Amino acid sequence: MIVNVRRLLAMLTAFVAVTVVGMPDAVAAGPLPINDLGSGTYLGFRGGLYPDGSNAMPSAHRTIGVNRALRVRPVDTAGTPHTNGKYVLLSIGMSNTTQEFCSSEAGGQCAPYSFIGQAAADPQVNRDKLVIVDGAEGGQTAGTWDSPSDANYNRVRDTRLAPLGLTEQQVQIAWVKVANAQPSVSLPAANADAYQLVTQQGNILRALKARYPNLQQVFFSSRIYGGYASTGLNPEPYAYETGFGVKWVLQAQINQMSGGGVDPRAGNLDYNSRVAWAAWGPYLWANGLQPRSDGLTWARSDFVADGTHPSSSGRQKVGALLLRFFKTSPHTACWFTVSGTCG
Repeated sequence: MIVNVRRLLAMLTAFVAVTVVGMPDAVAAGPLPINDLGSGTYLGFRGGLYPDGSNAMPSAHRTIGVNRALRVRPVDTAGTPHTNGKYVLLSIGMSNTTQEFCSSEAGGQCAPYSFIGQAAADPQVNRDKLVIVDGAEGGQTAGTWDSPSDANYNRVRDTRLAPLGLTEQQVQIAWVKVANAQPSVSLPAANADAYQLVTQQGNILRALKARYPNLQQVFFSSRIYGGYASTGLNPEPYAYETGFGVKWVLQAQINQMSGGGVDPRAGNLDYNSRVAWAAWGPYLWANGLQPRSDGLTWARSDFVADGTHPSSSGRQKVGALLLRFFKTSPHTACWFTVSGTCG
């Protein structure tokens, strides 16, 4: 077998994680979180959540996002604006996504430490017109959401929306957090799993708009830390690299709408016709116990036995990040809170 030594050395230099046997937490030395990487690079790929190593979205994209936020309004089940109508924030994704968003307990109630549980207890959250619905499901990887004919969409319609008296026409915002099981090819390979995610997330954006015609905004998050993983379900460096999958699909929309043409991996992401406007939600990755610039860390206790799925403390952590994002973002505060503004 021929080994590409240069590629192997680059990968090892970019991401090294050592778990000390008998210790509860990983001792890690590796890449900076993408939001702290800035104009620095990971395997030659520039950081920053948005283009040019920046965590701030370009002004034109920001302006369109505010415009889309102001279009979120109560509608009836046929999608017609109505003072007694509702608008839905829907989650899309896998096991980690539903655990962080809801953590459904006996009786179908979301756990108080989940995002929905925390939002339900917060008096600033709009509970009059906004309905938060967990559409995510365990085992539902990116490839199970990338076509409007995927069974997941009928499941959401029939088992998550309909029991609440809601329809697909009322879904206007989505939070998407997806990944693939058992990834095997890391960056910088041309067939890396991160590149596959760009294609799948572009397809997901088109599928969402096909199923939810009144969809205005889609917010993406990538995986939490995978350095404690004891299985191949989604360990490092793949968990980290899902962040580049999100960064690149958003960059594809920004570039296309500024005249740069359709990205060959992401496909047509025209937010005036084919998809909704898309942006980052909260970025969730931090390198284990090494504090991110905002203080975020991931301890071993934030995960269950497999080191991949979040424990109650990990779910609470993501729920709090989601709640803070939706309450404070200039693209969400006007529809998420009772008195917030967008702009």
